[in-house]
Amino acid sequence: MVLDQPLRSFFMQLAKSKPLNKAAKKWGLKFGARQFVAGQTLEEAMATVIDLNNKGLVCTLDHLGEFVTEEQEALDSTEACLDVLRAINETGADCNLSLKLTQLGLDIDESFCLKNMKRIVQTARSFGIFVRIDMEDYAHCEQTLRILEKLRNEYDGVGTVIQAYLHRAEEDVRSLKGVPLRLVKGAYKESAEVALQEKALIDENYFNIIRLHLDNGSYTAIASHDHHIIEKVKTYAAENRIPKSQFEFQMLYGFRETLQKELLEQGYKVRLYVPFGTDWFGYFMRRLAERPQNIAFALRGFFSK
Repeated sequence: MVLDQPLRSFFMQLAKSKPLNKAAKKWGLKFGARQFVAGQTLEEAMATVIDLNNKGLVCTLDHLGEFVTEEQEALDSTEACLDVLRAINETGADCNLSLKLTQLGLDIDESFCLKNMKRIVQTARSFGIFVRIDMEDYAHCEQTLRILEKLRNEYDGVGTVIQAYLHRAEEDVRSLKGVPLRLVKGAYKESAEVALQEKALIDENYFNIIRLHLDNGSYTAIASHDHHIIEKVKTYAAENRIPKSQFEFQMLYGFRETLQKELLEQGYKVRLYVPFGTDWFGYFMRRLAERPQNIAFALRGFFSK
């Protein structure tokens, strides 16, 4: 079940509100956000990662933030990402790093953002840690892929995300053969000019690009809570003798814990996307937009304060 379009649009607009995002940094983790955000500090997040590792789950950490417009804020975010890499290395956690380019200054200047990314990638390479560039809204898609190409000239332990609802998704997957990709349906509100609007068509294209990336021998992260898609992937991989070592299932921290356990017991790798930090509001609003049942958590959090 998904939210009706007006309500979904309402939450997506809230996610972009700079005043609300600024205010949320002072609120702490309110309105049920703690269900989906692993704390505000790196120490809290690493404790969560270690606990998840002990349960057999691998992780990717995301220091929350996006749409930065001040250079110093972008530099601070770069340092935060470097701190995450150091913490992963020091603890020996089974964990990657996920990040957003707008957090690192993409909206300020592309070359400035690339410079920040190179610092991160160079450190990740020294530790042997994989870095995932999250795909943001369509306006940043081409820039993201351009920066990815430049980074992979220096280090192949970096990948990105392709969103199935975009008309260009299949073409992008074909051009990124051999690149580790996280494949998702897509969480931003986009126009019909650039993105599919109907759930059935999005689901069809999602499985299509999963199959395409698996067939060309590339490592594939299937990021979905949709058990129908997950079952189709499991069946397709078994029928086509695609080894479990070639793909993993990814889910968001705080979601579908029973399904995670079932997949682990069946021998599949499951990676959790673990967000943390004070800049949690936009991320949380998008989670509310995606699933109506999440609103219940928010209301409980609101009325318990």
